[in-house]
Amino acid sequence: MLFPDTAMPVHARNIARTAMQAAALALGGLLYGAMPAGAQVMDRDIGSAPSLLVSRPLPRHASHKTWVPPFSQPEAVAPNPVSKWLRRRGINFLVDNTNEFAGAITPPTRGSTPGFSNYKQGASNAGQYAMQLDVDWDRLAGWRGFATHMITVGRYGTTANRMFGDWLNHASEDYGGGGNVVVHLVYAYGEETLLGGRLAIAAGRMSEISDFAASPLFCNFQNGSFCGRPKGITDTNYDAGYPAGTWGFRVRGRPARSVYVQTGLYPIENGIYQVYQHRTGFKFNGANIIGYAAPIETAWEPVFRHGTLPGHYKFGAQLFSTPQNDNYLDVAGAPYALTGRKQRQHGASWSTWVMFDQRLLHYHDKDSGLTALSGAIYNDPRTSLRKYLVYAALINRGYFRSRPYDTMGFALTYTRIADGVTMTEQDMIDIGNRSSLPNHATGVQRDTVVMEANYAIHVMPGVIFTPLFEYYIHPNAQSNLRDAALLGFKSHIQLM
Repeated sequence: MLFPDTAMPVHARNIARTAMQAAALALGGLLYGAMPAGAQVMDRDIGSAPSLLVSRPLPRHASHKTWVPPFSQPEAVAPNPVSKWLRRRGINFLVDNTNEFAGAITPPTRGSTPGFSNYKQGASNAGQYAMQLDVDWDRLAGWRGFATHMITVGRYGTTANRMFGDWLNHASEDYGGGGNVVVHLVYAYGEETLLGGRLAIAAGRMSEISDFAASPLFCNFQNGSFCGRPKGITDTNYDAGYPAGTWGFRVRGRPARSVYVQTGLYPIENGIYQVYQHRTGFKFNGANIIGYAAPIETAWEPVFRHGTLPGHYKFGAQLFSTPQNDNYLDVAGAPYALTGRKQRQHGASWSTWVMFDQRLLHYHDKDSGLTALSGAIYNDPRTSLRKYLVYAALINRGYFRSRPYDTMGFALTYTRIADGVTMTEQDMIDIGNRSSLPNHATGVQRDTVVMEANYAIHVMPGVIFTPLFEYYIHPNAQSNLRDAALLGFKSHIQLM
């Protein structure tokens, strides 16, 4: 078994141990009959804060009064009078820990070919501690409709998927991007909400994919093909997805109660996921800006059957202005893998998405029921690694009346690799250049499926423990790699 990297700071290793111990105690509490005491579910963790705002349609009888939308206030492990005192004054401070463990129960592909000798059957643990600070300046200082939002994280550990050769989809989503530092800034921005929520304008250090192509439902799962966001939407290193952030500007309008349209402009910062540029997230000078991302999204957010069956139907696209390499052709229009010439460059690229979720059945509690999710992401096939990704999922919450906040989940993603990448890798193998394959590949990449089934147990206020099963078909999108099955768990502890 692999434990958190010993090169990590001592405090991070201690937090990892504490999270695992807390998970064990939480499970023990469940076995001794702990009953749910509040509506704590995984789609209300700290990372979901921006998408919760996007997913909230206007009230039925909305006025035009300028106001600050309510902040997320999940239940915590213990009542905290300090938090209550701060919230009455417009200050919302949250602290949580999410820990993710996964271990392979199947052996990986082994062989003498370069790369295969490093594969092994094992387990790993990864996680993060996060802090969120929201300030309602309307309540605190009389600045009508203005609020600021900030999130910092610290991440620790490693992920199991690389042990069996997969570099596309993490078995533990809470891995990477944290810079291996005590505090990594995810975002810090201000937002002005006008006309009773019909217009919202935000600017600052922002994570684009926390607002666009986002849903608080995705992280009811652990695997990185789905949690955070379906992985195809951040196919390039130019999309700022949690925990990465860039300078940004976003405006969202709601012309009708259940309809919104939003757009924005986000400078593309080279190396946003690399420690040499954004180790701490506090590099603000913009010297590495190489272009701009311009997304646009619209959605219909109906609520059927007297408010018990909410749905969200999103359509969006974005344009990247920075040049990107062709994944197959060289500057003369021939396969670059065969000619050795430089890859052709395209002056711009794009991606598109459609995303749907709808509660189909309602049970007992206000938030209970069966919800279906589906969607597709289609990227520029000339420049992308993932040509498209499609997903489907079911989330069944509160089916058992005695366990109103327990959640059963199943998710499946299918990823198709761009044709140019597949043909380039085949060309390299044909000419005996296997050691130079891109994307850490040890064979030709074509397609992959990742599945997850889990059961989230609401153990006690502020504690969720989720045993889970993951299955990878064609890891790293390679048919020459043996399928992988993993068992694991995800724990979420809301401390404040």
